[in-house]
Amino acid sequence: MSFSTMIVRVISLGLLFGAASSVFAQQSNAYPTRPVRYIIPYPPGGSTDPQGRMIATKLTEMWGHSVVVDNRPGGNTVIGTEVLSRAAPDGYTIGWAGAALFSTPSLIPKLPYDVLKDFVGVATINKARNVLVVHPTVPANNLQEFIAMVKAKPGEFNFASSGVGTNTHLSGELFNQLTGTKMIHIPYKGSGPATTDLLGGRVQLSFQVPITVIPFINAGRLKAIAISGETRLPALPQVPTFSEANLPGFGLTSITGIIAPARTPQQIRGKIANDVATILAQPATRDFMARQGAEPFVSTPEQTTAVIREEVARYSKIIKTAGITHQP
Repeated sequence: MSFSTMIVRVISLGLLFGAASSVFAQQSNAYPTRPVRYIIPYPPGGSTDPQGRMIATKLTEMWGHSVVVDNRPGGNTVIGTEVLSRAAPDGYTIGWAGAALFSTPSLIPKLPYDVLKDFVGVATINKARNVLVVHPTVPANNLQEFIAMVKAKPGEFNFASSGVGTNTHLSGELFNQLTGTKMIHIPYKGSGPATTDLLGGRVQLSFQVPITVIPFINAGRLKAIAISGETRLPALPQVPTFSEANLPGFGLTSITGIIAPARTPQQIRGKIANDVATILAQPATRDFMARQGAEPFVSTPEQTTAVIREEVARYSKIIKTAGITHQP
């Protein structure tokens, strides 16, 4: 092959790839051209579902095409997440991401997917705090009194969670690790049953997302001791942060976001992320999240992928230190 012929072929290939890239860019800019499925691996009506539906509704309004919430509960979110892992990587199936996505790699052997290989980040949505709440019969009125009381009675205090490996569970385990306390974990099938037993005094405490317990705190049916985060929560201004209460470094913030099957085009993920960021900047969205004790959290697809890796590593450390094993 002559040098001149080689140059002609290189130029031709360049033009071909350039044209293909241009067509792909146009397709990405036009996305979506049909309904998008948004898989939430929880049943309707839980604390996660309203946030997912809010995002779906606002994206539908922006795009002129339906974003259909597909609730696929079961298996500690494994059932719905597996459905997502098998979907075509074309941007027309996206999924919820949160604490269970981060914890299951360390909890469940032989997952039907690899969290770090089979998914890519799209966008983060929010960060939710955890508030330590106790039954009113617990005599402690601040964090230091509570720690001293629990230390004096190892194994006598039970904390309720929404299930093994959940944020509410691992917050309690992290608390044990940082304070040298020994509280006993009582898992429930969701925050609702856990809160019911806490209100009834069958367990003494829980680390809950604020939306679940704010009404009961305000009604005096639960006592709030401290809350995670760098600043006080506007919905609970009377509750000090753990740092203010002399336990710096505690807090397992619950991050939620959107993921997609691996190889979903970056251009499409970028568009979704930009549109989600626009939604999160809206005052109505910020007010909606504030009422749930959450804060908008904006990230690019690349940053979201990095967050997933960081959270998987962080959850793994807590799980291994606590010796938590999977309970089918």
